[in-house]
Amino acid sequence: MTAEQTPRPSRVLVTGATGYLGGRLAPRLLDAGYTVRVLARNPDKLRGVPWAEKVEVAQGDLGDRDSLKSAFADVDVVYYLVHSMGTSGHDDFAKTERESAENVAAVAADAGVGRIVYLGGLHPQTGDLSPHLESRAEVGRILMESPTPTLVLQAGVVIGSGSASFEMIRHLTNRLPVMTTPRWVHNRIQPIAVRDVLHYLLGAAEAKLPQSRAYDVGGPDVMEYGEMMNIYADVAGLRQRRILVLPVLTPRLAGHWIGLVTPMPRGLAMPLIESLQYDAVAHEHDIDDVVDRPEGGLTPYRESVRLALRNIEEGETESSWADTVTAPSDPLPSDPHWAGEVVYSDVKGAFLGTEPSVIRRRLGDVIHSDDTRGWRLDDDGSDDVRLRSTARIAGTAWLRYRATSAGGGTRVEQRIDYFPRGLAGRAVWYGSFPLRKVLTGRMLARVVGDIDRA
Repeated sequence: MTAEQTPRPSRVLVTGATGYLGGRLAPRLLDAGYTVRVLARNPDKLRGVPWAEKVEVAQGDLGDRDSLKSAFADVDVVYYLVHSMGTSGHDDFAKTERESAENVAAVAADAGVGRIVYLGGLHPQTGDLSPHLESRAEVGRILMESPTPTLVLQAGVVIGSGSASFEMIRHLTNRLPVMTTPRWVHNRIQPIAVRDVLHYLLGAAEAKLPQSRAYDVGGPDVMEYGEMMNIYADVAGLRQRRILVLPVLTPRLAGHWIGLVTPMPRGLAMPLIESLQYDAVAHEHDIDDVVDRPEGGLTPYRESVRLALRNIEEGETESSWADTVTAPSDPLPSDPHWAGEVVYSDVKGAFLGTEPSVIRRRLGDVIHSDDTRGWRLDDDGSDDVRLRSTARIAGTAWLRYRATSAGGGTRVEQRIDYFPRGLAGRAVWYGSFPLRKVLTGRMLARVVGDIDRA
């Protein structure tokens, strides 16, 4: 299907808006000036999202063709960002994907949609593929063979907090100083930062599209999967991981193993493992002809990891939606429970009969770096008093004091958040429990007493 560049689209439909990429793309489309409609099987999942009031919400299921008709009406661009991997049974997700793609293709054609943008995966150009990779490639073919002009972006491992592929790297590297892996640990991978994927997705809405086709997209680095884990370890402050290759370790066994040692569901880990049997490297860079590269260039892998881990350095543990998402590598509340860095917390509170504004002023007066041994004051611009641990521990610890209104007075909350580094960090947290229980109680009592006397 051929199609010259059309006038700037006004209304776009995002499928998968409650998912990893959809939830990050929707606010960027709004910032770019588009009218955004999102498709959700359960609109309640968007409740509490600030940008939900700025978008049109349509209820529908890609598996139910009739439910899509009203959602696709008067739409210029449809973003297809839904994958059933990990949600359906392992044996039938390909069938679900095929039927969903056929429904989207048919309804888009009937509605006169101007363009479909689909995100697939990098894969070898010849030979057999894993069921997961073959399914994603088949979805792309179905859409490109439809009457609607289609732009397919084929990306490799997406790096950002919440990305399933990145979370597998994170959890394996954090937990295992020595690991046994299949041969695929030596396969070549071209990872790409989530910010760069979003850049290409945003640009795809208006890119010149002479004909429906697929474009490979990848970051500036090509490396082995094992190298990716060790670069992650270096950025995270961990020792280099020892990787032992066992030729007899099949993808199915590896999937079961990952399900045991990480919080990732086995149904999600299995397709990812099977896909890692193949190199995931861009074969061409034709995307540069239709979408300009990001300002400043593509993000190197090491920098992508640093951005994904920056919450540890900044002590941000309570994820919240922002009116405009400025850091796509950051976690979002809609990310699955197994995504994100491990953080252990110790929270205690005390009640004072004074109003919160007075307590907040006194908090800053009574807490000084000179008398908080092992902690350094760190002003984050909020009303809270925040300190960072200076102790040499296997991880990063933050201490925060917060005053909130409660029952005619003020609740003073003392919260310690600890980001463990590797197995040693986890051992430190659990091993220090008896002493920590006593010391943190004394810390709060001293602070509350000083506030009362101030």
